[in-house]
Amino acid sequence: MTKNYNYTRVCCYIGYFVQAIINNFLPLLFVTFNTGYGISLERLGTLIVINFCTQIAVDIISVKIIDTVGYKNTALLAHVLAATGLTLLAILPRVMDNTYLAIIISVLFYAFGSGLIEVIISPIIEYLPSSGKAASMSLLHSFYCWGQLVTVLLTTVLFLAIGIKNWSYISLIWATVPFINLFLFIKAPIVVPESEREHKRNKDIFKEADFYIMLLVMLCAGASELAVSQWASAFAETALHLDKAAGDLLGPCAFALFMGTGRVIYGVIGEKINIKLAMLFCAVLCFVSYIVIALSPSAMVSLIFCAICGFSVSVMWPGTLSMSAARFVTGGALMFGLLAAFGDLGCSAGPWVTGIIADKFGLNKGFLLSAIFPLFMIFVIIYLIKKDSIAKTR
Repeated sequence: MTKNYNYTRVCCYIGYFVQAIINNFLPLLFVTFNTGYGISLERLGTLIVINFCTQIAVDIISVKIIDTVGYKNTALLAHVLAATGLTLLAILPRVMDNTYLAIIISVLFYAFGSGLIEVIISPIIEYLPSSGKAASMSLLHSFYCWGQLVTVLLTTVLFLAIGIKNWSYISLIWATVPFINLFLFIKAPIVVPESEREHKRNKDIFKEADFYIMLLVMLCAGASELAVSQWASAFAETALHLDKAAGDLLGPCAFALFMGTGRVIYGVIGEKINIKLAMLFCAVLCFVSYIVIALSPSAMVSLIFCAICGFSVSVMWPGTLSMSAARFVTGGALMFGLLAAFGDLGCSAGPWVTGIIADKFGLNKGFLLSAIFPLFMIFVIIYLIKKDSIAKTR
């Protein structure tokens, strides 16, 4: 009987949707936690650090987990942890005296699940039979963008419908998504490379200088993406003096919309486009976007380029994964885990660097310094293009 790999793709798409829920739902509750439970903004911000640090730790240890339980069981475990974390978020703050500790426990559970999703879903898609690997990877990662959009918009609608005081019920609603996908994944056929089945990974990637370059590219991809998306709402509120709802719609939602659109476009026509040239175009556009955001005298123009920046980073993360998979064909879960760790490190470093500079000199200066991330990518991709061109002539 022919295996239905399209079914597997759908499960993977929902998996990235789940990761978007995990990374974007809790920040929408920060004001509620601050006013309702008396949790300081500093401690709430620490929750984001805990989330990403947990995911980075999971990225590093994920290879051992995959070795122990296998690809499919790792995917199932990821969804169990994600559903459990979102469920605990709805329950623990209402039954524990220490509300902040209750939230931390919940975050640890679903961040662990999110880290596993990041590591396991990409190689599952990469190893499925298909001709356009880079396009498939880009389409997969677009579902994170759509998940971010839907999470923000639907949560806002639910706040209006049932009241923000009933936020715990919304958390339970979101918990059903990983719970349902858990059962869908049970029947999904998985392709595991021979080297993975035999638990033999080519650790020669550590002897390749290009591998370390790809790790740095991945770090810059994460930093370029999150430096703007995490500060877009604040920029909209401070620059245009909009309220939070309008700031979220014109800031992170517009960013996610343009990023998702870019990934879908590449997912559709990516087979006809050289991935390195696409990455170079996006890096240049991203660099220009950062400069315009930072230096434009018009706040509205800067906000428009925040959205354009979403399009510019669209191919960076999935493109780096695809380029690495093509260059290091036996890297396996070890390679994907390390790439995910550096990507998540960038996701933490980008907003952090921007925030430090913004605190002293303003958001514009923060964006200006962060332009170094796409600038580095421009030079690296030009280097790779030239190197591959020389190799072909030999």
